Amino acid sequence: MNSTKLDRRITILNWTAVATMIINLAVVFLYAPPEKLMGNVQRIFYFHVGAAWVGAVAFFVALVAGILYLRKPDRKYDTIALASVEIGLIFLSMATVAGSVWGKPAWNTWWLWSPRLTMITVAWLTYAAYFMLRGAIEDEEKRGRFAAVYVIVAFLTIILTFLSVRLMRDIHPVLVGGMADSAKGAEQGLQEFEDGLATKMIISLNISVINFSVLFTAWLFNRIRLQHLNESVTALKMRLSNR
Repeated sequence: MNSTKLDRRITILNWTAVATMIINLAVVFLYAPPEKLMGNVQRIFYFHVGAAWVGAVAFFVALVAGILYLRKPDRKYDTIALASVEIGLIFLSMATVAGSVWGKPAWNTWWLWSPRLTMITVAWLTYAAYFMLRGAIEDEEKRGRFAAVYVIVAFLTIILTFLSVRLMRDIHPVLVGGMADSAKGAEQGLQEFEDGLATKMIISLNISVINFSVLFTAWLFNRIRLQHLNESVTALKMRLSNR
């Protein structure tokens, strides 16, 4: 992609991310209704869900980029996969911390080794190990190929995290999708609002998800530009050393 065109897109994305973040903060703290039992503490729920959603999307983007790299070994796909895993790991960490803060008033504990939280930990460690893999391989083409296979296999942890709360008895609530009969009756911390206010919660949640999605897109393009600059500097150093 042309550098000038990329810079122009990044500028637009950055300002859009700032604007949506301001809107999201206003909606979460001024528009979203307080929950019956937890009150205002529940508002962190919007950031928890938004970060968790974007973390999953980022790892899916890395999966797609890995598949494309195996089909056609192009550096841009490897760059997208690397950037997506970096950003996804940040958002997964944000979701975990926010979920822990939310869990204290909802479950009366910061952490439980329930199926969902256990799988979140496994997913985090799996994607953290991705950088160890890349650092252990010097050959650029070999590193890209191994890294592509890794992000494809690693996405299984995200799928298992999504399914865990739906197939096994878990304290974590299910917001979207059904549950197996054997898993029902174990979830705690469901949102309860006064009559007519549940719609406000849904609107606020959707706005938060949109904001985090825009933020991910902006970060992704910024990270790609940073990688391009890094490669340009490396190429320049090589030319100077050859002279």
